[in-house]
Amino acid sequence: MTAVEATIVDVPTEDGTADAYLSRPADERPRPAVLLYQDAFGLRPHLKAMADRLAAAGYAVLVPNVFYRAGRAPVVELPDFIDPHARPDVFEQFLPLIQGLTPELARRDAGAYLRWLAESPLVADGPVAITGYCMGARLALHTAGAYPERVAAAAGFHGGRLATDDPDSPHLAARHITAELYFGHADQDPSLPEDQIERLEDALTAAGVRHRCEVYPGARHGYTQADTASYGAEADERHWAALLDLLARTF
Repeated sequence: MTAVEATIVDVPTEDGTADAYLSRPADERPRPAVLLYQDAFGLRPHLKAMADRLAAAGYAVLVPNVFYRAGRAPVVELPDFIDPHARPDVFEQFLPLIQGLTPELARRDAGAYLRWLAESPLVADGPVAITGYCMGARLALHTAGAYPERVAAAAGFHGGRLATDDPDSPHLAARHITAELYFGHADQDPSLPEDQIERLEDALTAAGVRHRCEVYPGARHGYTQADTASYGAEADERHWAALLDLLARTF
């Protein structure tokens, strides 16, 4: 495995400063950028480990604290192992932060993250890729739609509420997207029922977006997050294979 170096960086935004975790190969060469969007539980050691694994594959990986308006990470103190059923108070602390990050704010912040990557000497010239988890899959869609010239590929895993009836639902960004997309849905995910899966697929197909959507059998919402009760090792490894394949084909 390639040795990696990581640091906390500050990303200026229109509303302040977002702290972010940057992981990259240790050779200091400019590398293609991957913007990694967090799940609902925020920037924490497990997400940093995921970023390090991507960096070891040859990428410069930026993981922003998308809840930066509420403070630097960790915005909420988390147990080492997250079980929302045993500790419902944990998720309840994040709920107003999730609801407060509107699509408009998310797209505005995305511009700041992409600008920071474009200006960093550690990042190779050219478009970026995105991978998002849980709520991060929604952010990936919004970003790919708002900045099509900057995004070559985007992936979302166990994403929720991707194709709702809301006027600003993430799937409506499809008509603007030029990136190649991949989605790995959990088949035991009440936040993404079958009608939403079909609506997302139909929107991407109608817009002519290159994409593949797959449903992972036996997977629960959060299957990539090893520090949570929803983790599924088989689905997680399938996610890594799909993600690395997407990146290899688009960079």
